[in-house]
Amino acid sequence: MSKYVLRLYVTGNTERSKLAIVNLRSICENELHGMYSLEVIDILEHPQLAEDEKILATPTLIKELPPPIRRIIGDMSATGKVLLGLDLKSKISEDDNDM
Repeated sequence: MSKYVLRLYVTGNTERSKLAIVNLRSICENELHGMYSLEVIDILEHPQLAEDEKILATPTLIKELPPPIRRIIGDMSATGKVLLGLDLKSKISEDDNDM
């Protein structure tokens, strides 16, 4: 398995930001078994990074490696959609309609 390089952009210490971080860490631990690096970037502290990546909404997850680059927007609570975005699942079940 390739190592995943992930960046999660959040806005401050809001409940939505915290939820996205907790959900994503849980997914990564359960599915990637330590084969990932996750950087959490607060756009209030680092607005230039958000501008460089053209982040329009938060939370936004960018999967840089392995290719292709993917973007996932939301609180990462729709596990199936996150797995699909990370190329760990081939289809979305009916339980994962919303993110």
